[in-house]
Amino acid sequence: MNRTWSPYNKISVTLGLAFLYLPIILLIVYSFNASKLVTVWGGFSTKWYAAAFANQALMDAAWVTVRVALISATIATVFGTLAAIALVRYTKFRGRLLFSGMIYAPLVMPEVITGLSLLLLFVAAGIDRGFWTIVIAHITFTMCFVAVVVQSRLITFDTSLEEAAQDLGCTPLNTFFTITLPIIAPSIFAGWVLAFTLSLDDLVIAQFNSGPGATTLPMKIFSQVRLGVTPEINAICSVLVALVTVGLIISSLSLKRNEIKRAREAEAMRA
Repeated sequence: MNRTWSPYNKISVTLGLAFLYLPIILLIVYSFNASKLVTVWGGFSTKWYAAAFANQALMDAAWVTVRVALISATIATVFGTLAAIALVRYTKFRGRLLFSGMIYAPLVMPEVITGLSLLLLFVAAGIDRGFWTIVIAHITFTMCFVAVVVQSRLITFDTSLEEAAQDLGCTPLNTFFTITLPIIAPSIFAGWVLAFTLSLDDLVIAQFNSGPGATTLPMKIFSQVRLGVTPEINAICSVLVALVTVGLIISSLSLKRNEIKRAREAEAMRA
């Protein structure tokens, strides 16, 4: 089989990667621009990072964003893991099709519709919008991603390990915490990191469900960009890109390590 790339393939991949990542690279480069004009290079400087971190409004929004991401990702991980277990281990309960559809719906539903529907729910229930409505909205939005990641691990899980533990006297609950949970822990952690990064950079859903005193960092950046891009915005956006990139890298490495571990376990069992 010929694996040599043709010039057409090389050009297509290069243009595709440039289209995706060149704007982000330019953003990061100009965040180190000494000039106040964001499109005119005036020399290398890190002063805009210092100015961004000294901006109390941006820091308050960043703190709200981190708290929302931590709380929503943790709760979404618990609910998403339970949903994945229900879908994989209990295949014949009544309403399973409806349940799976409700779990996967946020994956394909536009964020505008998700945000608007949650807004209407909070208004109908008489709940004041604020910090906790954003948390609830992000739990709803990110739980499905956790469920998909954990479900992919449970599908290939060797249930004979659980059966052996129960044959030796373990209760189903003890079997879950001593056998199942440690094995699927890397996928749970990967799901948490994915949920955290999705919550960290969400704008649309948070915009619909925010209230007084609950402005997230993407919302703050969006409101300032409408008045004009400043070097401080470039700097804080670069920090946000770095955080999301690190989170995705950690998630990918965790999933890859999990796959390698599964392959070694399969080889050991065959041996």
